[in-house]
Amino acid sequence: MEGSSGAIGKNMSNQIVQIRAVQLVDGISTSAKTDQAILVTNGRIAAVGPQAEIAKQTPPDAQIVDLGDACLAPGLIDGHTHLSLAGDGRDYVQMFSETDEMMVLTGAMNLQRHLAAGITTIREHGARNRVGFTLKEGLERGYIPGPRTLVSGRPITCTGGHFHMCNETADGEAEMRRSVRRLVHEGADYIKIMASGGGTVGTIPGRASYSVAELHAAVHEAHHFHRLTVAHCRAKESMVRAVEAGIDLMEHAEFLDPDGELRFDPKIAEMMAESGIWISPTLQAWTGYPRIVELRAKRDSDTISADEITELQRLEARAEVRLDVMRRMLDYGLHERIVPGTDSGVGNLAFGHLDYDLQLLVQVGFTPAEALISATRISAEAIGMAGEIGTIAPGKIADIVAFEGDPTNDIDAISRVTAVFQAGQRVK
Repeated sequence: MEGSSGAIGKNMSNQIVQIRAVQLVDGISTSAKTDQAILVTNGRIAAVGPQAEIAKQTPPDAQIVDLGDACLAPGLIDGHTHLSLAGDGRDYVQMFSETDEMMVLTGAMNLQRHLAAGITTIREHGARNRVGFTLKEGLERGYIPGPRTLVSGRPITCTGGHFHMCNETADGEAEMRRSVRRLVHEGADYIKIMASGGGTVGTIPGRASYSVAELHAAVHEAHHFHRLTVAHCRAKESMVRAVEAGIDLMEHAEFLDPDGELRFDPKIAEMMAESGIWISPTLQAWTGYPRIVELRAKRDSDTISADEITELQRLEARAEVRLDVMRRMLDYGLHERIVPGTDSGVGNLAFGHLDYDLQLLVQVGFTPAEALISATRISAEAIGMAGEIGTIAPGKIADIVAFEGDPTNDIDAISRVTAVFQAGQRVK
């Protein structure tokens, strides 16, 4: 099931462009190649290889973009965003007090922040009313710049459930099917389901929101319309039900019990591995990582207070519990089923920081090269777009990012973006 993307084919230049740099990571190999070049025609990659070979194939009137000692890589993919939320530290009640119009403006700002960070494709994981659809249409018309965007529209949730304020409530199998049909006909690229409680007031993160039968009804209907499914699963019991129902991708996967504690369960990890489900652990969301980064910078510059040292120690200890669960999951051979997602917009998760999730993947056992591949080739497979994006290869859309440094050796290079190309057009 290929995810649709209305942005494909838009703004593709007829110009022939040669992009070259000292290093290139193609999203397939785990090491960088040297002195490489990419030939782009009509927004797609026509050829890639050593600069001398590509020079022979490049017409005299082609535009040459020489990025010097940069490292080229496929555009990054963020599988979990909330464009309509500002990520400025406010809670859900405060953020959802905004009008739909303000949420659209917030989304336009967030799109630009992500694009500047080398993120060229995103999934928009749930916004109120028609906000997500409006943002996508604005991108397609060329009114606003931003990553290629797949939208879920409103997330499906139970009565009073997580994100019920987005206004797509469904209880029972018939209503689940009805919601899927409604969203597909409004333009949803995939279907997002809140399978457990979350941060919404009154919900219980450690409890499942839907039965297996309800989830399966949504999956069956979505697949009928060639749409992939995604389930928000913080609760352990929701994780089991999502696997049994055939959900395509599980978000969070926190192994959360009703008492709010994370307790890893090897039987569930084994189920996930056997099912082939994709998993997006959204590590920076649970760990409070943006605040950890901020406090560590203060500590390193000797400007941190005693209270802040205590806060940092508390946050690091809490984060370690989540990261340990992730490490134990990897013991079940799930490396190539893990995709990063920022959950940006929620709480203090500002846009522009997929790099945080890749840093955390390295902390739990990924090599820097594996983390980069998870954010490119593997993410493209998970969202149903492996035929179009995710690797630097002939025929693919020319979504390319340039880093200062080699991200296969130094994961912090992901934070140093020097150029971004979307369908061959330089946008940074």
